[in-house]
Amino acid sequence: MSSEPASTPATIPAPTHASRIHGCLLGGALGDSLGYAVEFEDISAIRGRFGPAGLQDFSALDGGSHFSDDTQLTLYTVDGLLEALEWANTGVGADTNACLWLAYLRWLATQGVPVPEAAPFQPPRWIDAHEVLKHRRAPGNACLSGLATGEMGTFYRPVNPDSKGCGTVMRSAPFGLVPYIPADAVYKLSADAASLTHGHPAARQSSGVFSLIIQALASGNGLREAAEYALGRLDEAVLHKGERPDPDLVARLKAALRLSADGPVLGPEELVRELGEGWVAEEALAVALYAVLATAPDGPAAAPAAPAAGQPEAPAAAPEAHFRAAIALAVNHSGDSDSTASIAGNVLGTLYGEQCLPAAWLEALEAPEVIRGMASRLAAVTGP
Repeated sequence: MSSEPASTPATIPAPTHASRIHGCLLGGALGDSLGYAVEFEDISAIRGRFGPAGLQDFSALDGGSHFSDDTQLTLYTVDGLLEALEWANTGVGADTNACLWLAYLRWLATQGVPVPEAAPFQPPRWIDAHEVLKHRRAPGNACLSGLATGEMGTFYRPVNPDSKGCGTVMRSAPFGLVPYIPADAVYKLSADAASLTHGHPAARQSSGVFSLIIQALASGNGLREAAEYALGRLDEAVLHKGERPDPDLVARLKAALRLSADGPVLGPEELVRELGEGWVAEEALAVALYAVLATAPDGPAAAPAAPAAGQPEAPAAAPEAHFRAAIALAVNHSGDSDSTASIAGNVLGTLYGEQCLPAAWLEALEAPEVIRGMASRLAAVTGP
């Protein structure tokens, strides 16, 4: 893998580690928030509300939008990792998956679901003081039911063994943001955390692949390179547990890579027909991956206009333009619009850092100080 971001114009400096973390968490929250406004609407209803192009911008939403359980659980993933890292920095080893489980149980308590008496008590942490994280925002059934068992699900003893909903993959970006961890360890952290609520191999493997994509981007690699690398690592990552790569996951991801290279950009109906609606893990990851690749500077959507006379030639696609186009593509389809757009936002925020995030969108974002607070804490613990 190269050290230069292949999909970032050469004139754009590489983002710092802290900027990638902030970009990932804020970008995911922006995609989640725009998509949450239309999550349960089909494309005909979206067009009926916002016109033929669908929902393109926060300015079209009277009163703005809220982020969903996708952002809530992503932030609680950060908090679980933070606790494990804080223990490690004091020289005390901690079970990372247990820290994540306890963090998710604290989230469960915010959703009006009683935490089982058998579950261990954990004192509240900084994240728990924020009212915005206590609202119920259409949480996934498997996340609720898996945590409500009071049992810490594992690979060998999963809860919800048949569930492969996207509630795993949409919360898994933070695993790829912790530096100096080998790729196989990143995959294991992500897949094991998915097992806390979802037992189907596609749910675990989709989460692991997504985290590897984030890790590759955070290390300075380009979009397509990161996606191909993560998919290529899947065999190696799962075989040690006696699994084989889930065929639906592999087929969806290969389709996303192929379709994004061939062009033209798929319309909403074609997108769903080829890659799915995004309600399950492998479909959500494939739709989001397609959205960021198809709108990339070297993707089929790249058709730069000629510069005006006397004006310097602009890059094929500035980071903000790429972010806007990818999120719009990930939002406007019949399906789980907030999860597909949240994953796309995580990806591009990691690739470009904060520079790709539209200022007007950030102004419309709910509780940015909470998201920035968690990002700053992760950046402080993991280095400059």
